[in-house]
Amino acid sequence: MKKYSLMFFLTMFLIGTDTFLISPLLPTLSKLYGISTSISGWMVSAYAIGYAVFALISGPISDGRDRKKVMLWGLLAFAISTLLCAFATSFPFMLLFRLLAGISASFVTPQVWASIPIVVDKKDIVKVMGYATAGLSVSQLVGIPIGSYLAVLSWRTPFYVISAASIVLLLLLIYALPELEIGKREHSSFLKTYVQILNNRLALSYLFAYCVFQTGSFTATTFVSTWFTGSFGLSLSGVGTAMIAIGAGNLIGSLTGSKIVNKLGLERTFLYELIALIVLYLLTPLVHNFWSAEILLTIVFLVNGFIFPLFMTTLQSTVKNERSTISSLSNAAMYLGETIAGIAGGILFKQFTGYSGIGPFVAIMILIALILYTRSGIFKQ
Repeated sequence: MKKYSLMFFLTMFLIGTDTFLISPLLPTLSKLYGISTSISGWMVSAYAIGYAVFALISGPISDGRDRKKVMLWGLLAFAISTLLCAFATSFPFMLLFRLLAGISASFVTPQVWASIPIVVDKKDIVKVMGYATAGLSVSQLVGIPIGSYLAVLSWRTPFYVISAASIVLLLLLIYALPELEIGKREHSSFLKTYVQILNNRLALSYLFAYCVFQTGSFTATTFVSTWFTGSFGLSLSGVGTAMIAIGAGNLIGSLTGSKIVNKLGLERTFLYELIALIVLYLLTPLVHNFWSAEILLTIVFLVNGFIFPLFMTTLQSTVKNERSTISSLSNAAMYLGETIAGIAGGILFKQFTGYSGIGPFVAIMILIALILYTRSGIFKQ
């Protein structure tokens, strides 16, 4: 189990780090390519668009095939496209290579979530899911600093390093990861795979509830910096320091959440943690100083770290052979929630002071998700 935990942690960490890697390079690349700051953000969006769109395609392609091979080819393409970014001589070329990197990543990460229930014992699934989630959490904490430190040498250096690390990880996966084909080696067509998912009411219910939850969660996350700056007068560096502490709470939750599941059971833990988040977000409008907000949000992110592996575990439990597809659809649901959150959160932050509008909105979204899960019967088990 430890071997798989490490491999999946490193895979999610590497993909996640590449997602945030280019952010500190934007000023340098804007000057290099002679583009405005407003347009430079497309170098980040190109990666996200490639990932989000092709996530809907990569799942059905993977199901019924050896997921190890899909992961390895995806990781090789990821290494090559990331390396090409270091040789992008113009803005259009950089957009193209970032798009290709996002497409490649969409073939890697769904295999992680889909493979965990196959290669580890049932009692360890939540724990290993937590380690994979921790890889993402760590990447969010250090992705931007890594990009900044490596860029001191050259703006090309971060791409060289991530590409080389991808090749090292590729070799590790080749020798350490078993074949991940389903038993009969049968492959359903693209259309048939989605028909099976669409006829799976439990899977659809969980996906919808997950999307609603992520809409609320991303609304809160997206406007934390704006809240801290506007209400508490923090500088950009101060916000960065504050977010490190909050992110550390998420990391600790990801690594330790399985212990709560072992004591209470998955369903009861899931229920209690959803209720806890509702209560915590309802408290945010009552916070009027920085340290109270920092402590409260650290606890919130700690619970988020507890609960994310449970979302992935319950989603994977709804299917037998379409694990990659359900993973891909969960990513699509997350990106949809993030899109809605950006719109809703902006309106709420403008109409209300601080978190007084966002906190209750997030609590309502999580309550709706809780109701959807309750109607599915998950808490009766």
